[in-house]
Amino acid sequence: MKARVIVTLKAGVLDPQGKAIEGALRSLGVEGVAGVRQGKVFDVELDAADRAEAEAQLKAACEKLLANLVIENFAIEIA
Repeated sequence: MKARVIVTLKAGVLDPQGKAIEGALRSLGVEGVAGVRQGKVFDVELDAADRAEAEAQLKAACEKLLANLVIENFAIEIA
């Protein structure tokens, strides 16, 4: 089973990397950029019996390693 985990910073958490990307885009002449927030994407293949088991495994992985729950949110997409 294939899945994607998307990890993003919580609202209100400063994102210096996003600000640097925003500035770089402007300096490259990309217009209309109002803001940039960076995140992480993990594409994962699982051996799970069903979607519920896959989601449980991924949730545990996020809570233990993939996301810092103090400053990050995560979303799980299972294909």
